[in-house]
Amino acid sequence: MSTDANGSKKRGMFSRLFGKGGEEPTAEAAPAPAEAEEAPKRSWWQRLSGGLARTSQAITQGVADIFTKRKLDALTLEELEDVLLRADLGVGASSRITQAVGKARYEKDIEPDEVRAILAREVEAVLTPVAQPFELDETKKPFIILVVGVNGSGKTTTIAKLAAKWTGEGKKVVLAAGDTFRAAAVEQLRIWGARFNAEVVSGNEGADAAGLAFDAIKRARESGADVLLMDTAGRLQNRAELMAELEKIVRVMKKAEAEAPHAVLLVLDATVGQNALQQVEVFQRMAGVTGLVMTKLDGTARGGILVAIAEAHGLPIHFIGVGEGADDLEPFTARDFARAIAGLNEDEAPEAAPES
Repeated sequence: MSTDANGSKKRGMFSRLFGKGGEEPTAEAAPAPAEAEEAPKRSWWQRLSGGLARTSQAITQGVADIFTKRKLDALTLEELEDVLLRADLGVGASSRITQAVGKARYEKDIEPDEVRAILAREVEAVLTPVAQPFELDETKKPFIILVVGVNGSGKTTTIAKLAAKWTGEGKKVVLAAGDTFRAAAVEQLRIWGARFNAEVVSGNEGADAAGLAFDAIKRARESGADVLLMDTAGRLQNRAELMAELEKIVRVMKKAEAEAPHAVLLVLDATVGQNALQQVEVFQRMAGVTGLVMTKLDGTARGGILVAIAEAHGLPIHFIGVGEGADDLEPFTARDFARAIAGLNEDEAPEAAPES
């Protein structure tokens, strides 16, 4: 087992850690390119609402088509529920929103804006209990985080963004390249580690990931690290042997540190829709998932899957990603997400008209 200590000087701006356009670095791309003139920095709300535009546009158009110049009846409510289900909000939330729209309004006119306000209010109610900030317990040093998920969900990139965040706050971070079967993942961590002065623990290609986890904990403890982020190979939730390997990693971690891992983050790709529900169920059972990170919300018109997951599993949602850039992973907030998915403005109050 080898340990790579990368002592390169940290780059200036967090938002530039990933290079132009937020692309994942390769070995050839390690040197920082000449910096072009920067575009005006967009706020998080602008990035969130822009990332969720496909979802909000689908819902907004569907609502407008149903409720413009029509009285509310059983057919309009049924059509509304279909729109919400197509956005992957889930059966429970879609039914509750539909009932809230129909309450005391039967055979009356209702404006599309009022429907969207009710939608935002109900979505926020579902998400508020699970919108929990991720907190490092400084009494546990190193704080050990295992990152899991299926192939292509964005685990390695998410690890790099989190490491950038914490090194930017002055914390010492160690990265463990536990995806031992994908050389590109190891190389990505080495490059990112060099960019923000994080040590990378890696092994030979195909090495035992559980053994690497044991060595990484030992190394992080010896170096006085505040945080250890452990990458893992992508694995399909229906492959029993791969999930058993993940269980082994967790068991071996506990041999090195009884309470490890202190957190298990499941990275979910929003574009997979309803399949994400099964991923949460299986990974929670096999690895003890403690919280979620949802990525690629900008690549789908079905961003409502986050609502369905919150209702079905109740796990904390710590971060969401709406793009490739380093600044496009942010703490999850129920209020902003609810307004963005309903197509409301940032400061627009989601208050429905009084019932009569």
